[in-house]
Amino acid sequence: MAGKFEIKKSKNGKEYFVLKAGNGQVILQSEQYESHAACTNGIESVRKNSQSEQRFEEKQAKDGRTYFILKATNGQAIGQSQMYKSPRGMRNGIDSVRRHAADASVSDLRV
Repeated sequence: MAGKFEIKKSKNGKEYFVLKAGNGQVILQSEQYESHAACTNGIESVRKNSQSEQRFEEKQAKDGRTYFILKATNGQAIGQSQMYKSPRGMRNGIDSVRRHAADASVSDLRV
């Protein structure tokens, strides 16, 4: 099943997006954007940068769980994963983003 970007509006009126895998699980969430144009630019940045292994930064939380951040070529974070119980789970999440982001559809759920 194909992945899907969903554009949403937060309670403060700013926009953000999530990338869902084919099974509907959120595999990446963006920062909040001031405008719709900035949000859609963020999606395009994820499409491009997710295809480069070097753009993923692996992190470990204080409680030992792992997560990753996807960064643009300028080093700015463009998306963050959920928390994983193991490094292996995190690696699977990175692989999932790399597989799904390039040709994922976009749904605008801002209403």
